[in-house]
Amino acid sequence: MWTARIGLTLAILATSASMAFAFEISSSSVSDGHWDKKFIADKIAGCDGGNVSPALSWKDPPAGTKSFGLTLYDPEAPTGSGWWHWQVWNIPANVTGFEEGKVPDGVVQGKGDIGRIGYLGPCPPPGSGVHHYTFTIYALKVDKLDLDPNTASGAFVGYNLNGNAIAKATVVYGYQQ
Repeated sequence: MWTARIGLTLAILATSASMAFAFEISSSSVSDGHWDKKFIADKIAGCDGGNVSPALSWKDPPAGTKSFGLTLYDPEAPTGSGWWHWQVWNIPANVTGFEEGKVPDGVVQGKGDIGRIGYLGPCPPPGSGVHHYTFTIYALKVDKLDLDPNTASGAFVGYNLNGNAIAKATVVYGYQQ
């Protein structure tokens, strides 16, 4: 009887402790449904925004994190397979976020589905409803991923991030035209 109570108490404490230090990502630049024009895609994607990447921050990565990776994905893009807007990897473990329009020196940015290296802001087709732009930060068990930013597709980058992840955190911000 006492053993069961002690076990239950320890399980509750462990759950509470893990919830108190949950790995998470957020942005001070955007919120659900509210994206300033400077964060929207530029003319290459058919929009007229500034294509500036938003500020992002993350906290409480798990022990053993050696680097991070980041993706921005739109699952509602009318492609049948969604749309990769941004992939970033080899982010040092001591980095806790990005300022607007900046990534740290030495990180690698891949080509999104537009075929251009770096960030591509939202640009959903007018009238297509709300698209859910998903930022995911990956805590990785490796220092670096040896991927060619000129040839690695968003799916291949995602495969490598997921295969080396200790944990991941996601935040979703909706946007429509």
